[in-house]
Amino acid sequence: MANLLERMKTTILADLNQLLDKKEDKNPIALLNQYLRECEKETDKVKELVDRQYKLQEEFTKEQQQAQQMANKRKVQVEMAEKAGEEELKSYASLELAHYEERTARLSETLVTINQQLHDLEKKYMDMLHKLKDMKLRQMELMAKENVTRANYKMNKVFDEQAANPTNPARFSEMEDYIEKLENKINAKYYKHTMDEKLAALEKNMLKKEEDSISL
Repeated sequence: MANLLERMKTTILADLNQLLDKKEDKNPIALLNQYLRECEKETDKVKELVDRQYKLQEEFTKEQQQAQQMANKRKVQVEMAEKAGEEELKSYASLELAHYEERTARLSETLVTINQQLHDLEKKYMDMLHKLKDMKLRQMELMAKENVTRANYKMNKVFDEQAANPTNPARFSEMEDYIEKLENKINAKYYKHTMDEKLAALEKNMLKKEEDSISL
């Protein structure tokens, strides 16, 4: 399992480097997104393998403990049978004791190996998680650069469109002309309205003065 995980990790890194070196790809960000989704799936599969190894460790530990308990039990029975002079029972218990002691020793050795393998698997799995995180951060960096490039391209296209083709004005230029015309129109209406109000006030004021002079 450790070799399988190592090969998967090596394949992922090699594929990523090969992917990022393909400058001729028309849409590298979309391809990278797809690749990262595949890497996430592979990482999830590795997580399942690690979890399975944990379960095997628990099962082996349980078997080892049971074998040790039975060996201790048979050892006591051997001593009891010997004291009681029961040779047949002593012989049976002795054979059982040897069997459980052998099983306990074998399981103990297996557990040492499994624990080491599990430690290695956990380390490699964490390396994969860190590598996947690094790739996602690199993806975000590339997306940010691509976004800036596209934004600059679109802005340059808008501002350069009128200069490149005077018969087809840029939308920004059209909008500027429209705003300027609208502003002039509003200013003219505002000026007329203001003058009308001033004339009305002047007329009212003059009429009041005439009325005041007549009353005197």
